[in-house]
Amino acid sequence: MTMDLDTLILVNNLKKLFPIKGGFLSKQRGTIHAVNGVSFQMNKNTNFGLVGESGSGKTTIGKCLIRLIEPTEGIVEFEGVDICKLDRAALRPMRREMQMIFQDPYASLDPRMTVEEIVSEGLTIHNIASGSEKKDIVAEVLRKVCIMPEDMRKYPHEFSGGQRQRIGIARSLVLNPKLVIADEPVSALDVSIQAQVINLMMELQEEYGLSYIIIAHDLAVVQHMCDKIAVMYLGKIVETADADVFYQSPIHPYSQSLLSAVPIPNPEVKVNRTILKGDIPSPSKPPQGCAFHTRCPVRKPDECKILEPELKDTGGGHLVACHLGEK
Repeated sequence: MTMDLDTLILVNNLKKLFPIKGGFLSKQRGTIHAVNGVSFQMNKNTNFGLVGESGSGKTTIGKCLIRLIEPTEGIVEFEGVDICKLDRAALRPMRREMQMIFQDPYASLDPRMTVEEIVSEGLTIHNIASGSEKKDIVAEVLRKVCIMPEDMRKYPHEFSGGQRQRIGIARSLVLNPKLVIADEPVSALDVSIQAQVINLMMELQEEYGLSYIIIAHDLAVVQHMCDKIAVMYLGKIVETADADVFYQSPIHPYSQSLLSAVPIPNPEVKVNRTILKGDIPSPSKPPQGCAFHTRCPVRKPDECKILEPELKDTGGGHLVACHLGEK
C-alpha cells in the first residue's frame, strides 16, 4: 500500500495482542489475537465502514488508530505521519485531528462534570481558548448538535440517551478534527432516535469537512453513511470494496451471510437467509487455515482447513480473502 495526496489514513499490518495471565505470579498463559495483520487506507472527505460480529476486533482497531491503546505491531500513517512512532509530546497535537465517538453515550461521559466541562475539556488541554471565549465556542458547537446553551450547567444524567450521544458528538467536534472514529454511534439508542443522530452526523460532515470511520454491526447504517466497507472476522479483514459494489455483489461467504440478515421493509420480498452455525472462535486460539472455515457453509475441507487465504484483488479494488473467490 502506498499513500498519495488524497489519502488521509493508511494502516499496514496492524496487530494488537493481549496477554492472558493467570495462576501463580500471574504468568502469561496465552495470547488474544484481537487484531491480527489488518491493512487498509481511506481518502480525505470519505467514510470508511468496519463491520463484523462482536469480538471481530473492530473497536480495538478504532482505539489503536488514535492510540487509546498501543498497537503491538504495524504502521498507522495519518497524513503521512506514522503516529505509532510518536512520543507523548509529539502525539498531542495529532490528537486534535483525530477524535472518537463512543458506543455508550452514558459511560463515556463523566457523571461528575457538567456538559460545559465535558465539551470544553479538549479546548483546555490544547490551550485553544479560555474564559468567555471557551464558553462561546462550547455554546456554538452545542447549538449545532441541537443542545441548548442554557443546558450547559446540567449533568449527563439529566439528558436522554439521544441527547447524551449528541453531547458526545459535540465533544468530538469542538477541536475541529479531520477524522472522527464513531464506534457503534447509534446502537445504544432507540430506533426512533437513530435516524436523527445519523442525519445529524451527515450534516456535520458536510459543514466541518469531516471523514468518518464507522464501526458497526448494523449494515443498514453503514450502507447509508459509508463510501467503502471492510468486513472483519476474528481480527482480520476478509473483504473490502466500495459500498455500492459490496452491497450488490459480496463475494466472501461471511459477507453474504451478514447481508442476508439485513431486514427488508417489505413483507412480500422473500430473502434467502444464510444462517451460520456455531459461534465465532476464540481469538486466543484462532483456527488453522481460513479462520472462517469452522462456520463456512461452502468450505473446501482440504484447502480451507490448511491454507490461510490472502486478501487479493478480484477486480476494481474489490479485495477478498477466500479460496472460493480467487481467480
